[in-house]
Amino acid sequence: ENAENMYFFSELALTLNEPEERVAPTDSRLRPDQRLMESGRWDEANVEKQRLEEKQRAVRRRREAEAVEAMEEGKDYEGYIPLWFERKVDAVTGELICVYKGGYWEAKDKQDWSVCPDIF
Repeated sequence: ENAENMYFFSELALTLNEPEERVAPTDSRLRPDQRLMESGRWDEANVEKQRLEEKQRAVRRRREAEAVEAMEEGKDYEGYIPLWFERKVDAVTGELICVYKGGYWEAKDKQDWSVCPDIF
């Protein structure tokens, strides 16, 4: 119903970005620039998007510097390690895949997001 006014998206597609309570602070639905955009505050959203992108670049530069420092000292450097997933090789296809390693649902039940980085 009313699909022509909803870009012909399905109901599922239209609701994928709806806010949900009690999710990790890293959930993409909480992106402040996205929330501003969806409320029609375009100029503020653009400024916020630029701030977030610069924050991401700064984190990348810091990780790159840490990697160089570790290499110069002859140490291993793990780099970024995802919280809820791990990379594995698929036994059938031989491709690198991400597999859920646990922890998210337990953290959500406890509302203990202390392991989450401040990405916004």
